[in-house]
Amino acid sequence: MKHGIVVLPEHEWKAAGERWRAAEQLGYHHAWTYDHLMWRWFADRRWYASIPTLTAAATATGSIGLGVLVATPNFRHPVALAKDLVTVDDIAEGRLICGLGAGAPGHDVGLLGEEPLSPGERADRFEAFVELLDAVLVRGDVDRSSRWYTANGVTFHPRAGDGRRLPFALAATGPRGMALAAGFAQYWVTSGPPGDFSGRPLPEVLPALREQVRGVDAACERAGRDPASLNRIFVADASAGGITGSVAAYEDAAGELAQAGFTDLVVHWPRPDQPYQGDEQVVVDFAEKHLAGKSCE
Repeated sequence: MKHGIVVLPEHEWKAAGERWRAAEQLGYHHAWTYDHLMWRWFADRRWYASIPTLTAAATATGSIGLGVLVATPNFRHPVALAKDLVTVDDIAEGRLICGLGAGAPGHDVGLLGEEPLSPGERADRFEAFVELLDAVLVRGDVDRSSRWYTANGVTFHPRAGDGRRLPFALAATGPRGMALAAGFAQYWVTSGPPGDFSGRPLPEVLPALREQVRGVDAACERAGRDPASLNRIFVADASAGGITGSVAAYEDAAGELAQAGFTDLVVHWPRPDQPYQGDEQVVVDFAEKHLAGKSCE
């Protein structure tokens, strides 16, 4: 089991940088931040952009994986996003993980005056988003047009064609998204049942998580891919809460999730108030016991 931590982009860099450096020093395998114009619980609070934050984190750290949870079509175009991604990945010397999601209704849509999409339309748009982003990053030269995106004579030099595409971590809970994960991603991401922020005990959520794992396994098999080649990330603290309530709870959750087929557990850096309220010392103590200077295989 590998372990990651989300650092919300809510602090000025002087304070935020300390958390990113601490995540690396504690031995976390990857650290993440959210990609929103505005966030549901922080509409009246400070909220910084993900790409500049990850750029700063890349210069402040040297080995930890860096990820965005998750870039969506709500306000991102694949061509512009590709340019941002390869720039950060270059600064990070190949440590960036690109989280991708379909984009739920919310602030990011309303702020830009977009018309709400049906679930089917969001799935169609997400397929076009992932396919075009992959094409730009892998082939570089792209000329295509669809209902959702236009890429006229794109010639994309950074990293394209060098045999390596930065890894995608694709969030999906339904069959179409899981098929995309099986086809394009190195990581599949879930936080549990979609739209569930109840923070129930993990044992109550595990049946749904096991069903999702079976779904993504089936998607891999239909795509002719070995299911074991797809890493599986569980992002805690939304549908399942209390995982960082104590070191023992953290240890139990890691064990239960590993048995359910997950390869990575991502928690949120505990905050003094909701959401993700908790004691920072728990993640420090867990990391010092299980991560710092040790293998987590």
